[in-house]
Amino acid sequence: MASPFPIPFTPNKLLFKREGTMKKETQQQFYLFLFIISFTLFTKSQSQDFDYADALSKSLLYFEAQRSGRLPYNQRVTWRDHSGLTDGLEQGVDLVGGYYDAGDHVKFGLPMAFTVTMLSWGTIEFWQQIKDSGELEHAMEAIKWGTDYFIKAHTSPNVLWAEVGDGDTDHYCWQRPEDMTTSRQAFKVDEENPGSDLAGETAAAMAAASIVFRNTNPHYSHLLLHHAHQLFEFGDKYRGKYDASVGAVKNYYASVSGYMDELLWAAMWLYKATDKEEYLEYVISKAHTFGGIGWAITEFSWDVKYAALQLLASKLLVEEKHKQHADILEKYRSKVEYYICSCLNKNNGSNVERTPAGLVYVRQWNNMQYVSTTAFMLTVYSEFLQNKNQKLPCHSGIVDHEEILNFAKSQVDYILGLNPLNMSYLVGYGPRYPKRVHHRGASIVSYRENKGFIGCTQGYDNWYNIQESNPNILVGALVGGPDLQDNFEDQRNNYVQTEACTYNTAPLVGVFAKFLQTENKRLVHESDSQLLASF
Repeated sequence: MASPFPIPFTPNKLLFKREGTMKKETQQQFYLFLFIISFTLFTKSQSQDFDYADALSKSLLYFEAQRSGRLPYNQRVTWRDHSGLTDGLEQGVDLVGGYYDAGDHVKFGLPMAFTVTMLSWGTIEFWQQIKDSGELEHAMEAIKWGTDYFIKAHTSPNVLWAEVGDGDTDHYCWQRPEDMTTSRQAFKVDEENPGSDLAGETAAAMAAASIVFRNTNPHYSHLLLHHAHQLFEFGDKYRGKYDASVGAVKNYYASVSGYMDELLWAAMWLYKATDKEEYLEYVISKAHTFGGIGWAITEFSWDVKYAALQLLASKLLVEEKHKQHADILEKYRSKVEYYICSCLNKNNGSNVERTPAGLVYVRQWNNMQYVSTTAFMLTVYSEFLQNKNQKLPCHSGIVDHEEILNFAKSQVDYILGLNPLNMSYLVGYGPRYPKRVHHRGASIVSYRENKGFIGCTQGYDNWYNIQESNPNILVGALVGGPDLQDNFEDQRNNYVQTEACTYNTAPLVGVFAKFLQTENKRLVHESDSQLLASF
C-alpha cells in the first residue's frame, strides 16, 4: 500500500524539541492532528472518482501513436515504427512527418492544423497546470511534431501542401502504416488553386504555437510567426475554399463553413502572438462581412471556428487599450454567450441536444469531438468569468462560473466513465474502455513484434473481422462515442462510434490539467476543513 503522504513526510523537529515537557493532552492532540492528516489524504486519494493526472498523461501518449515519419529515440508508444518515409517524393518535396488524422493513413491538413491549434491554445490557457502536472514537455513535443511538418508543407509563400495520401484508395486497404502500399500522392493549394480555410487554420496553428515556444525556443517561435504571417497573407489575397481546389478531400473534410471564419481566426491568433494592430483591425473591420458577429453557432469544430473566435474577441473587452472597439467586441461577446448558454440548455429555443445521461449531442458521427470542444470552451470561459468576477446572462437566468465549470466537468467525467455503461471512452483509461477501436495500426500485430509484410486485403482477412481485442492499445484516443440514447457498440466495423481522431483528444489536454488542479485544491480544502473541525 502506498504511503498516504504525497511527499516523504518528516515532522518538524522543532515540534518535538520540548516533547519531554509537553503535556500529555497536548501530545494527544498533536498525534490526533497527524492521524487526521494522513487518514484524510489517504481516504481522499482512494475515493477520488477520476484520476485526471492519468487521463492527462494518457491523452498526450495518443499523439505519439498517430505520428507519421521517422520516429524519435524517445518515442514512448513502442508498438509503432517509422512510416511514410517517402511522402512528397513524387512531387519533389519533403513531406515526411506530421500526424495521421484517425484510424487511416492519410495526412489531412485542415484537421491536423486544428489539432495543433487546440493543443497550443490549451497549453497557453493552462500552462501552469500542465507544467505542475509534469506533462509540459510532452505537450510541447506534440505541438512541435505538427508545426515541424507545417514548416515543410509551406514550401513557398503562396504554396501549402494540403494532403498526403488519398482517402478513397486508403480505405480499400487495412494495413499497418509501416506496410503502406496505398497512394501517397500529395495535393497542394496555391495562387491558381486557393485554399483560404486551410491556409488560415495553419496560420492560426503556427501563430498559437509561436506563443507556446516564445520563452523556451525564441528562434523557433519567430520562424513559426514568419510562416503564419505568410500563410495569412496568402489565404487572404487568394481567396477560395480548399476543397474546391483539392477534390480528393471533399468526401472527408469538406469545408462546409467556408473560409471566412478561418481568416478571422488566423488574424486573431496573429494579434495574440504579435500585438500588431493590423491583425486586430482585420478582426474588427471584417466582423460583420465575414460573419464574426453575425453567426450565433452552437458547435465548435475543425470546420467551424466562429464560437472560439468570439470567445477570444470577447476576452479583449476587459483590456483598456481595446475600449475603442468596445461596440464590436461586445457583439462578439454576445455571440459566444449564445454558444455557452446553448450548451448549458439555457437559451430560448436553440439549445444543444443531450442524451438521457446528459452528454451533449451534436451529430451521430464522431459526436465526442463536439463534447471535447464544448468542455474546453466552457472551461476557458468559466475561468475568464472567475478572474473578472463576472457572470453570464442567459435567457433562463444568470449563470456563475462554477455552474459553467461543473457542466464542463460533467462532460469530462462522462468521457472517463460516469455514464450508463460505466465505459471510459478515453482508450486505456480506467478498467473498462473500447477494445476494438477502428484503427489499422492498433488492430494488427505490432510491426516491431512481427516485421512480416501484411498486404492490402490481408489485414481485412486476418485482423479486421476478428472478435478479439486489438493487440495494441491506442492509449489516450477519444473514440466517437455513444449514440443519442447513450448506447455504444464496441466493434471494429462500427467506425461511427469506435474511430478516434486527433482533434477529439486535443482539447482535453488543457481541460484535464485544469480539473487536476481543481481536484487537488478541493482535496486540500476539505483536509483543512476537517482539521479545523477536529480542534
